[in-house]
Amino acid sequence: MDNYFIDNNSHNAIELEDDIEKVTSNSNKKNNSRVAINDELEIVQTGFANAVAEGFPLSENEKLDMINSAEHAFGMFLDALKCDWRNDPNSMETPRRVAKAYVNDLWAGRYTAMSEITSFPSDGYDGIIIERDIPLTSMCSHHHQVIGGLVHIGYIAGEIGQVIGLSKLNRIVDFYSRRPNIQESLTKQIHDHVEKLCVGNRGVAVVVESQHNCVKCRGIKHESVMKTSQMSGYFWTNEIGTRQEFFNLIDQSRI
Repeated sequence: MDNYFIDNNSHNAIELEDDIEKVTSNSNKKNNSRVAINDELEIVQTGFANAVAEGFPLSENEKLDMINSAEHAFGMFLDALKCDWRNDPNSMETPRRVAKAYVNDLWAGRYTAMSEITSFPSDGYDGIIIERDIPLTSMCSHHHQVIGGLVHIGYIAGEIGQVIGLSKLNRIVDFYSRRPNIQESLTKQIHDHVEKLCVGNRGVAVVVESQHNCVKCRGIKHESVMKTSQMSGYFWTNEIGTRQEFFNLIDQSRI
């Protein structure tokens, strides 16, 4: 059936087919288009704090231009805070240092593509695969304070499923954590990426435990640990005690 829009003033039916492409294009510009990485993997909207930047991945020249702009802006930020950084020998290079740290390290996941993720046949192995204690360094998107902690990832490849290269789980964690985020969203991003890469999996489990400097250094000024989890498949339904087995394994004493 053709798509029509009814003009309430003239009561004329206006055919939309010729305008659909134009409307869709304008909508994408307003809402920011979604970006696909690693073939079919989709992530949150381009430009959002916890997403990739527009034009991702950025070239080295584009990143250098960004560093130059951010350096100038951070100098103005220090000026607004009445910091005489230009004459302070310990702060003269601070705007440049901060700009480089954001682009190359703290927010690198917004600008630099992740290396290719390799996977292998499971060769009939149907048990749980776990990598625990993956170091996490991220940034609170509310106050731009550091989030530091550990990530534990488990999945069941299934008899005919795919196993991800072990170090690649670390890369996935690093890719999504190197940007401003909230822990709940970060946990889901990591989970969804692993789930899509493990073709034929029977379940994925992700646990993130971390301390937030925005709690420790401001406001209440308390030290506490936040834990979040995202489960799917057998881990969600707790098939044959799978969820409890996962928690038992990540809680066991370290090697």
